[in-house]
Amino acid sequence: MPAPPAGLLDGITVLDLASVGPAARASRWLADYGATVVKVGPVPAKGAAQITPPFFAYSAHRGMQRILLDLKAPEGLDALCRLASHADVLIESFRPGVMARLGAGPEQLRAINPRLVYCSTTGYGQSGPQSGWAGHDLNYLAATGFLDCSGRGAVGGAGGRGTGGDLGAGQPPIPGATVADSAGGGMHAVMSILAALVARATTGEGAYLDVSVAEGVLALMALQIDEYLATGVVPGPGHGLLTGRYACYDTYQAADGKWISVAAIEPRFWANLCRLLDLDRWVDHQTDDSVQDQVRADVAAALARRPRDEWVDLLAPADTCVAAVRSVPEVVDDPQFAARGAFVKAEHPVRGAFPQVGPTLAGTRRADAPYPVREADVSDADVLLVAAGLSSDTVAQLRQKGVVA
Repeated sequence: MPAPPAGLLDGITVLDLASVGPAARASRWLADYGATVVKVGPVPAKGAAQITPPFFAYSAHRGMQRILLDLKAPEGLDALCRLASHADVLIESFRPGVMARLGAGPEQLRAINPRLVYCSTTGYGQSGPQSGWAGHDLNYLAATGFLDCSGRGAVGGAGGRGTGGDLGAGQPPIPGATVADSAGGGMHAVMSILAALVARATTGEGAYLDVSVAEGVLALMALQIDEYLATGVVPGPGHGLLTGRYACYDTYQAADGKWISVAAIEPRFWANLCRLLDLDRWVDHQTDDSVQDQVRADVAAALARRPRDEWVDLLAPADTCVAAVRSVPEVVDDPQFAARGAFVKAEHPVRGAFPQVGPTLAGTRRADAPYPVREADVSDADVLLVAAGLSSDTVAQLRQKGVVA
């Protein structure tokens, strides 16, 4: 098939030593922008600690290359150093100090290649009393106030999450997407890497980037945290306009049991919504705390009179800031995303053809034909290491010794 058109990062080579999480998300987006991404994993005998993602994860690693190395063997470390000597970016997500102990830390690799942008992604950063803590997305959202400011189960409800996932009294929710891994870590890493590459174009020097996922979420929480720091007011669920204090910013159930999101923040949008719901009496009470319970009840009663999609068809085009709460299957069938070409085809040698989310970020480019994706055990070691200066015979010997796969 024809290759995708050249992207904005065409000519940039990225080594990604992560299998899942923020670093893997970062390399996915860098590849979508046209970078050559080489996934570097452990050889099978040494790889028990790494997670193998399902075949569809991270867009099935479309357009990426792969090599497996035993970094504890001198020859494996040498192979990584050779690859890094010609790379522009290296991303890793080991615990602080692990890469340095292996002989592939930022100082060691940047001594070989001063232009290298070396990005370490960890939960809490390379320093501080929590730097060695293990964690995942939910932990970072908890540690930064995100969960505390999110909606809760009704006070007086049964404690603990039931089998259906219902929230107990005051229980913080589990978000429906990995916000910390994606935005706090992955996009954080991408922005930092791109800034370092821009600076390198002027200085000729690479950089070391200490990406803390928790600090990335902290940046997302700046509105709430800065309010507390400036005023002493403690934010939380229902505290302000954007956390459900007022009826104009909430979710409501329609007649068919489906849900509608309302985010009519600006007074004119709120007025449009009230008039279309025959609730003109509440136009001037958008932020009147004394009547919010009644306003919310009236909006809920009005929206409960028709099915969700009828309301959305009527309200959304009328400047009311209304949208359907869609399920994933509904998202996939949405005509807006179809018109924008958000979904593409992939072709797997065993799984066959299947759709997936395409390169959707601004400035990325999509191929017209299906993307070929490969089995997880396919390796580009021979091509990569010969290009890095090793002979074919040497690569064969390394394979035989189990240092390379």
